[in-house]
Amino acid sequence: MNIQILKLLSKDARMSAKELSVITGLTEEEVETEIKDMTKEGLIRACKAVIDWEKLDDGYVSALVDLKVTPKPGYGFEDVAKKVARYKEVESVYLLSGVSDLCVIVKCRNFQEVSRFVSKELAVMEGITSTKTQFVMRRYKELDVALDVESNDERGVVSSC
Repeated sequence: MNIQILKLLSKDARMSAKELSVITGLTEEEVETEIKDMTKEGLIRACKAVIDWEKLDDGYVSALVDLKVTPKPGYGFEDVAKKVARYKEVESVYLLSGVSDLCVIVKCRNFQEVSRFVSKELAVMEGITSTKTQFVMRRYKELDVALDVESNDERGVVSSC
């Protein structure tokens, strides 16, 4: 396992074996073998583009939904987490320490779809005792990628007039 290759690919998954070989000092064949082995082992799970959905007119709405869960004997939180993860609206599921047990990142076309999903699917699921939904208002950084943060908002500017 080559940590340097993993770090480089996590920053830019489009890097070629040739580019990676120059940086790491390995041959292209060694890089390709490392990537193939790490994929087979499950270390590399997917290669995805980071999309700035706010730049699209028909973008998406994201929400963080905190769930309180009653754990099942012998399964803990795994059973509920796996069921939640199967929904197409669910982007990520995390086990948390603290007040909530699971955090679910949900992406839908609008606020109403998020509301419907949380109230009709998540809140009524066996094992879930409560939900708390927070809508993402703006993204500044996603998966280590800084998104366009230019804004015409001048509330922080102090005028000398």
